[in-house]
Amino acid sequence: MPQVTSRDGTSIVYERVGSGPVVVLVGGGLDDGAENRPLAQELAEDFTAVNYARRGRAGSGDVQPYALEREIEDLAALIDAVGGPAHLFGASSGGALVLEAAAAGLPIGKVAVFDVPYAIGDTAVQAWQAYVRQLRVALADGEHGEALKLFMRLAGASEQDIAGAEGSPMWPPLLNLAHTLAYDAACLGEGPPPATRLATIDQPVLVATGAGVDPHMAGLPGGFFGQAADAIAACLPHAERRTLDVREHMVNAKILGPALTGFFRS
Repeated sequence: MPQVTSRDGTSIVYERVGSGPVVVLVGGGLDDGAENRPLAQELAEDFTAVNYARRGRAGSGDVQPYALEREIEDLAALIDAVGGPAHLFGASSGGALVLEAAAAGLPIGKVAVFDVPYAIGDTAVQAWQAYVRQLRVALADGEHGEALKLFMRLAGASEQDIAGAEGSPMWPPLLNLAHTLAYDAACLGEGPPPATRLATIDQPVLVATGAGVDPHMAGLPGGFFGQAADAIAACLPHAERRTLDVREHMVNAKILGPALTGFFRS
């Protein structure tokens, strides 16, 4: 796979398919770049779709200490390498990273985000901040399995779901990504959308969510992603709020692909 060197020397691996205007795809929590691969193929008919592994994931490096600014520098190096400016799409916590990159002034065209899990309301913010504290302790102690369980509980998974995941073949690969949960926590900050920074984003931003509830996240408060999306859109000067006919939190390429194509081409 091609790779680019970020400002701090970290190597970031990426794939590019298609031709035309550049769209960079940014994955969310516990994603090594695989989740957005079908979406890249869907977009390749109209765009040069660039999908990458964020630092600490798959073949990308992981220079310490981590800071959100390093991930923004990763995106800057990637955009430069593929001939920016570029449109950006971010899924879940990757959407928070995309918004921070836009606020930082990177050479970005349009921005689209899906299901960004900002915390809205006192109860959600308190739960988020408690999770971050517990996550730091678990990772400092090397308890990567406990870190994964904390994350799944926060995301609304049942104890039965967690036990099933722990006993499945997917668990060992997730353990290898567990340390990056701290990176996604840094992208989301204190919990609510960073209103002051979002207000500086001049680009058009598509803020999308699904129409239903992912059964694996049934424990989340009702309307969790919708409330977060509404709050994001309220901060942005040029937001387009849209609800898509999907029921899962995972990226649905067949539905998101046409929505993103229409938005980026308009």
